[in-house]
Amino acid sequence: MKVLVPVKRVIDYNVKVRVKADQSGVELANVKMSMNPFDEIAVEEAIRMREAGKAEEVVAVSIGPQQAQETIRTALAMGADRGIHVVHDGELEPLAVAKMLKAIVEKEQPGIVILGKQAIDDDCNQTGQMLSALLGWSQATFASKIEVGDGALTVTREVDGGLETVSVKTPAIVTTDLRLNEPRYASLPNIMKAKKKPIDPTTPADLGVDPAPRLTTLKVVEPPKRQGGVKVADVAELVSKLKNEAKVI
Repeated sequence: MKVLVPVKRVIDYNVKVRVKADQSGVELANVKMSMNPFDEIAVEEAIRMREAGKAEEVVAVSIGPQQAQETIRTALAMGADRGIHVVHDGELEPLAVAKMLKAIVEKEQPGIVILGKQAIDDDCNQTGQMLSALLGWSQATFASKIEVGDGALTVTREVDGGLETVSVKTPAIVTTDLRLNEPRYASLPNIMKAKKKPIDPTTPADLGVDPAPRLTTLKVVEPPKRQGGVKVADVAELVSKLKNEAKVI
């Protein structure tokens, strides 16, 4: 069985995001970029499946500019077998990404597609679900445990009320939650080996997908700065401030 793992290049989670002066978006120039943390978990889980003999090949896919190859190389250094790079410099929305992944899935014919439940830059949490709908495949989202069986997956999901266990037939789409595993660090020998692993380039046009965005960003602003707290004399003053100033009651 082949496992396909989409990985996204995002601003590193340790970096403080800054809004551009013209409010057209966030500043990306001279900013450290890395693999989306939820996608790291997906790569780790796919590699563990291969190590357990449940999968034969792990293929990492990334859609983005030329620098996205660095993200693919990270996945290859972790243990993925090869990469696919869809070269695109413009803005991307989840539906366009899902359509491109659908075309790649139809070509590669994986048994499982594992991806992060969301990217930490846009927090959309849509790509996995859209891909499932486009392919007509089973889906198991927010996975905190995955067990591979014969033609099926048993997935423990994190839901508001606790944990839910579902069984889905393969081929299937799985999106990973934070507690699924702890991603490994790439060792220096594996980083060197990753440089020799193949990355196949392609384009949205080759996949028959129009990546033009359907939404227009009007303005991006920073959240209001948090104000300092104040002391109140009694409960009546507290209620008054909550009602008249904070307007929360």
